[in-house]
Amino acid sequence: MTALWVTLALVATVALLLRWQRPAWYWMSFGILFAVVRVLVRYSSVMDACGLTVPPPRWRLALARMAGRPVPDSRVPRILRLRPTRTGLVLRVKLRPGQDAFDFSAASDRLRHSFVMRNVTTREIRSGVVELRMTGYDVLKRVQMPARPDGGVMRVPVAIREDGEVYYRDYRQVPHALNVGATQSGKSVYQRNLVTALARLDVALVGIDCKQGVELAPLARRFSALADNPDSAADLLDSLVEHMQDVYQLIRREQRLSADTPDAEITADIWDLPDGLRPTPIVLMVDEVAELALFATKDEEKRRDRIITALVRLAQLGRAAGVYLEICGQRFGSELGKGITMLRAQLTGRTAHRVNDETSANMAFGDIAPDAVLATVQIPTDRPGTAVVGDSSGGWVRIRTPHLTLRRAVNLCNAHASRTPEIPALDAFRPVLPSLAKTPAAATSTVPVTA
Repeated sequence: MTALWVTLALVATVALLLRWQRPAWYWMSFGILFAVVRVLVRYSSVMDACGLTVPPPRWRLALARMAGRPVPDSRVPRILRLRPTRTGLVLRVKLRPGQDAFDFSAASDRLRHSFVMRNVTTREIRSGVVELRMTGYDVLKRVQMPARPDGGVMRVPVAIREDGEVYYRDYRQVPHALNVGATQSGKSVYQRNLVTALARLDVALVGIDCKQGVELAPLARRFSALADNPDSAADLLDSLVEHMQDVYQLIRREQRLSADTPDAEITADIWDLPDGLRPTPIVLMVDEVAELALFATKDEEKRRDRIITALVRLAQLGRAAGVYLEICGQRFGSELGKGITMLRAQLTGRTAHRVNDETSANMAFGDIAPDAVLATVQIPTDRPGTAVVGDSSGGWVRIRTPHLTLRRAVNLCNAHASRTPEIPALDAFRPVLPSLAKTPAAATSTVPVTA
């Protein structure tokens, strides 16, 4: 009996240490079992306490009265599936007649407390079926990306969502995006993760960094073009617009609109072109967009109007030509001058890191997801990399980017420097760098980014 108590005490001590130091390990070893038992045992009472039950049908009430039996209990939603994951549980339930998915969304905070879970999010799978995704620990405290996250064509993993899923930046679904955040909020690390994820793909990276290139210049071996001041940025954007027009001419020649051509072969963008003719997609990254919009003299004002006009044209027309925008800045509002709000309207994706005032959060989400504004201003200062992501559909979610040092980002970009395409229209802006000698750091830097 003594040996049994010693063993139990040792197991309890290990469990407490894991829960304190390695919550992910604790969840995989002990937490899943405790959570599954807790959810199954408490399910009926929790549903009743949260108002997620429906009265029994009338025919059952009538039979109870005729037989002199007690009134039947209220009916709870039926569990279709309970699936453990590496970060929590996924509970799929069948709604009863008269219930709505919004009822579960409104009760998500009460469900979180009742099931003793870290977070509960809900989404409707199909008519009558709701999925509750519950996380067993704070997945945003110490971000751990999967060793081999899924990807795709122009779809790259960037961060971890608060429900434990991987957040992907999908350029074919959301072609243009805005990234705002205060100093030391993690905005640059987000951009760094994005560059290293895109470095593995057959895509051309074009950068504009008016801080003399201090953010993007170290990664220049993977960039097809790079501008580090407003004057060269204006010329680079003009060249991109000309390249976009050339791509549209190519699409127009290859549309094949003859009467005997099947509809499936008619194309209106680069992705339906034959592989041999398809131009390389381009991702334009603009760091500190305010530096492109500020001016002090008449000449600088003309340059500013030229830059903003080019950006608006790329945002309006670039998607079909394979040109995608990633605009970053600390603020992005009408005080930057005419054309800014027009540009913001074209940026479907919105990412907001910690901001210094509510006005900055309104610039990102005020026109598409007002509920996300409050979540943005509540991001704590001791969690850099935490952000709120939304799009024009009105949905939003919290994410956190894994910390990626500049040294590691440079190694990853150097390792994939051979993928850097040459685009004739941008040759004048291609970074001139010395030849890269193979080093152990570059040779061993192809492992996925984790933190």
